[in-house]
Amino acid sequence: MKVLVFVKATPDSEKGILPSGEKLSRMLTDMGKFNDQLIKAGILKDADGLKPSRSGKRVTFSDSGYTAVIDGPFAETKELVAGYWIWNVKSMDEAVEWAKRCPNPMPGEEGMVEIRPAYSEEEFVALLPEEMRPSLNVPKSAKKAPKKKPGKRPNKRAKRPASRAKSKK
Repeated sequence: MKVLVFVKATPDSEKGILPSGEKLSRMLTDMGKFNDQLIKAGILKDADGLKPSRSGKRVTFSDSGYTAVIDGPFAETKELVAGYWIWNVKSMDEAVEWAKRCPNPMPGEEGMVEIRPAYSEEEFVALLPEEMRPSLNVPKSAKKAPKKKPGKRPNKRAKRPASRAKSKK
Protein backbone atom coordinates (compact mmCIF):
# COMPACT_ATOMS: atom_id res chain seq x y z
CA MET A 1 0.00 0.00 0.00
CA LYS A 2 1.28 3.44 -0.87
CA VAL A 3 1.21 6.11 1.82
CA LEU A 4 2.27 9.72 1.82
CA VAL A 5 3.90 10.88 5.01
CA PHE A 6 3.65 14.65 5.38
CA VAL A 7 6.04 16.55 7.63
CA LYS A 8 3.92 19.35 9.04
CA ALA A 9 5.29 22.87 8.90
CA THR A 10 6.18 24.90 11.99
CA PRO A 11 6.52 28.66 12.46
CA ASP A 12 10.31 28.37 11.98
CA SER A 13 10.08 26.15 8.88
CA GLU A 14 7.62 28.66 7.38
CA LYS A 15 10.17 31.42 7.97
CA GLY A 16 12.84 29.29 6.28
CA ILE A 17 14.78 29.03 9.53
CA LEU A 18 16.81 25.85 9.97
CA PRO A 19 18.00 24.64 13.34
CA SER A 20 21.49 25.90 14.07
CA GLY A 21 24.80 24.23 14.80
CA GLU A 22 24.66 20.90 16.57
CA LYS A 23 20.86 20.56 16.23
CA LEU A 24 21.08 20.83 12.45
CA SER A 25 24.05 18.46 12.23
CA ARG A 26 22.33 15.89 14.43
CA MET A 27 19.02 16.16 12.53
CA LEU A 28 20.73 15.65 9.17
CA THR A 29 22.72 12.67 10.49
CA ASP A 30 19.72 11.05 12.22
CA MET A 31 17.39 11.68 9.26
CA GLY A 32 20.01 10.28 6.87
CA LYS A 33 20.22 7.08 8.95
CA PHE A 34 16.43 6.82 9.10
CA ASN A 35 16.11 7.26 5.33
CA ASP A 36 18.83 4.63 4.79
CA GLN A 37 16.79 2.19 6.92
CA LEU A 38 13.68 2.94 4.83
CA ILE A 39 15.66 2.34 1.63
CA LYS A 40 17.17 -0.94 2.88
CA ALA A 41 13.69 -2.14 3.88
CA GLY A 42 12.38 -1.31 0.38
CA ILE A 43 9.86 1.17 1.77
CA LEU A 44 11.10 4.59 0.66
CA LYS A 45 9.99 5.57 -2.86
CA ASP A 46 10.54 9.34 -2.75
CA ALA A 47 11.14 12.15 -0.26
CA ASP A 48 11.84 15.85 -0.25
CA GLY A 49 11.65 19.01 1.77
CA LEU A 50 9.49 21.89 0.58
CA LYS A 51 10.26 25.59 0.50
CA PRO A 52 8.17 27.84 2.76
CA SER A 53 4.68 28.68 1.49
CA ARG A 54 5.82 32.21 0.51
CA SER A 55 7.39 30.45 -2.51
CA GLY A 56 4.14 28.71 -3.39
CA LYS A 57 0.93 29.40 -5.23
CA ARG A 58 -2.59 28.13 -4.81
CA VAL A 59 -4.98 27.78 -7.71
CA THR A 60 -8.68 27.74 -6.91
CA PHE A 61 -11.38 26.41 -9.23
CA SER A 62 -15.13 26.88 -9.54
CA ASP A 63 -17.73 24.94 -11.49
CA SER A 64 -18.32 28.06 -13.61
CA GLY A 65 -14.80 27.72 -15.01
CA TYR A 66 -13.30 30.57 -13.01
CA THR A 67 -9.82 30.02 -11.65
CA ALA A 68 -7.84 32.24 -9.32
CA VAL A 69 -4.18 32.21 -8.35
CA ILE A 70 -3.25 33.09 -4.78
CA ASP A 71 0.36 33.89 -3.96
CA GLY A 72 1.92 32.59 -0.74
CA PRO A 73 2.60 32.89 2.10
CA PHE A 74 -0.45 31.11 3.45
CA ALA A 75 -1.91 31.44 6.93
CA GLU A 76 -2.43 28.56 9.35
CA THR A 77 1.07 27.17 9.57
CA LYS A 78 -0.23 24.01 11.28
CA GLU A 79 -2.09 23.10 8.08
CA LEU A 80 0.97 23.45 5.84
CA VAL A 81 3.43 20.81 4.74
CA ALA A 82 7.21 21.25 5.04
CA GLY A 83 8.21 17.94 3.44
CA TYR A 84 7.06 14.48 2.51
CA TRP A 85 7.97 10.83 2.03
CA ILE A 86 6.25 8.34 -0.23
CA TRP A 87 6.39 4.88 1.32
CA ASN A 88 5.28 1.46 0.13
CA VAL A 89 4.21 -0.51 3.20
CA LYS A 90 2.15 -3.62 3.91
CA SER A 91 -0.34 -1.82 6.17
CA MET A 92 -1.13 1.39 8.00
CA ASP A 93 0.16 -0.26 11.17
CA GLU A 94 3.54 -0.77 9.52
CA ALA A 95 3.58 2.89 8.42
CA VAL A 96 2.83 4.01 11.98
CA GLU A 97 5.64 1.82 13.34
CA TRP A 98 8.11 3.37 10.88
CA ALA A 99 6.86 6.89 11.65
CA LYS A 100 7.42 6.31 15.38
CA ARG A 101 11.07 5.55 14.59
CA CYS A 102 11.52 8.84 12.73
CA PRO A 103 13.74 11.44 14.39
CA ASN A 104 12.03 14.72 15.18
CA PRO A 105 11.91 16.46 11.79
CA MET A 106 11.73 19.88 13.51
CA PRO A 107 14.43 19.97 16.23
CA GLY A 108 13.75 22.58 18.88
CA GLU A 109 10.04 22.52 18.03
CA GLU A 110 7.26 19.97 18.27
CA GLY A 111 7.49 18.01 15.03
CA MET A 112 4.55 16.16 13.53
CA VAL A 113 4.02 13.83 10.61
CA GLU A 114 0.70 12.87 9.04
CA ILE A 115 0.29 9.52 7.27
CA ARG A 116 -2.26 9.32 4.46
CA PRO A 117 -2.92 6.22 2.36
CA ALA A 118 -3.30 6.62 -1.39
CA TYR A 119 -6.12 4.95 -3.28
CA SER A 120 -5.12 1.96 -5.36
CA GLU A 121 -6.62 1.91 -8.86
CA GLU A 122 -9.01 -0.83 -7.75
CA GLU A 123 -10.16 1.13 -4.70
CA PHE A 124 -10.78 4.28 -6.72
CA VAL A 125 -12.71 2.48 -9.45
CA ALA A 126 -14.80 0.73 -6.78
CA LEU A 127 -15.91 4.16 -5.51
CA LEU A 128 -17.40 5.08 -8.88
CA PRO A 129 -20.99 4.33 -9.81
CA GLU A 130 -21.17 1.10 -11.83
CA GLU A 131 -22.44 2.89 -14.95
CA MET A 132 -19.37 5.18 -15.06
CA ARG A 133 -16.74 2.45 -14.92
CA PRO A 134 -16.87 1.26 -18.55
CA SER A 135 -16.79 4.81 -19.95
CA LEU A 136 -13.50 5.65 -18.27
CA ASN A 137 -10.12 4.93 -19.74
CA VAL A 138 -9.25 2.72 -16.78
CA PRO A 139 -6.45 0.18 -17.09
CA LYS A 140 -7.74 -3.37 -17.23
CA SER A 141 -5.87 -4.15 -14.01
CA ALA A 142 -8.19 -1.72 -12.18
CA LYS A 143 -11.46 -3.26 -13.39
CA LYS A 144 -12.99 -5.93 -11.26
CA ALA A 145 -12.10 -9.34 -12.55
CA PRO A 146 -14.55 -12.19 -12.00
CA LYS A 147 -13.65 -14.31 -9.02
CA LYS A 148 -12.00 -17.56 -9.98
CA LYS A 149 -13.47 -20.71 -8.57
CA PRO A 150 -11.03 -22.88 -6.69
CA GLY A 151 -10.20 -26.16 -8.28
CA LYS A 152 -8.52 -27.48 -11.35
CA ARG A 153 -6.86 -25.04 -13.69
CA PRO A 154 -7.87 -25.51 -17.33
CA ASN A 155 -5.30 -27.31 -19.43
CA LYS A 156 -4.44 -24.92 -22.22
CA ARG A 157 -2.79 -27.71 -24.19
CA ALA A 158 -5.76 -30.01 -24.19
CA LYS A 159 -6.29 -31.91 -27.41
CA ARG A 160 -8.95 -30.67 -29.76
CA PRO A 161 -11.95 -32.90 -30.28
CA ALA A 162 -11.51 -35.24 -33.26
CA SER A 163 -14.13 -33.34 -35.24
CA ARG A 164 -12.06 -30.14 -35.01
CA ALA A 165 -8.59 -31.62 -35.34
CA LYS A 166 -6.51 -30.24 -38.17
CA SER A 167 -5.79 -32.70 -40.89
CA LYS A 168 -2.25 -33.25 -42.07
CA LYS A 169 -1.65 -33.34 -45.80
